[in-house]
Amino acid sequence: MVRVINKKINRDKLLDQGVTMLMGQGFHGTGLKEILDAVKIPKGSFYNYFENKETYCAEVISHYIEPFIIQLQGHLQKPEMDALTGLKNYFNELIDELEKNQFKGGCLLGNLMGELGDTSEICRLSLQEAVNRYRDLIKQGLLKAQQEGAVRNDLSAESMANLLVDTWQGVLLRMKIEKSIVPLKSCCDNLLGGYFKA
Repeated sequence: MVRVINKKINRDKLLDQGVTMLMGQGFHGTGLKEILDAVKIPKGSFYNYFENKETYCAEVISHYIEPFIIQLQGHLQKPEMDALTGLKNYFNELIDELEKNQFKGGCLLGNLMGELGDTSEICRLSLQEAVNRYRDLIKQGLLKAQQEGAVRNDLSAESMANLLVDTWQGVLLRMKIEKSIVPLKSCCDNLLGGYFKA
């Protein structure tokens, strides 16, 4: 039992370190030795957890998106709050976190989409799954907001969710070069506070 728990702890450490290093250095700029040295796990042990660097990266992607899913669900499941306000609060929270981090990193999904999107099939599929999970949760929020009368009904919740996710990824790139939250706030204000409103 203790061995199983330790294996899970080591695996989680590797995934956490992967998020940090892939965010900062990208897939091609990050070596397995660097990751293993940082978490003090012998190189041979890596292959007890992951088949190779690509399968590892694919799992890092799934690991990365999970806290964002939980955070967004938390905002959308507050019974005292309408769905549109929940979505706005969620994105405002992200903007605050990005500002505190001095605009570094952006989004691991967006970074890896640009770096690996069409060169690694396993990573492409993992990115696609992560983006779709995230988009589907935003879609649920927008659907609820439509039912509450806060969001327009002449567009589908799915098309608006796709627009929001795609625009958000773009403004994260703008944020990095401008070192400013202005593109992020503009995206949310224009879409959630304007274009999507009923």
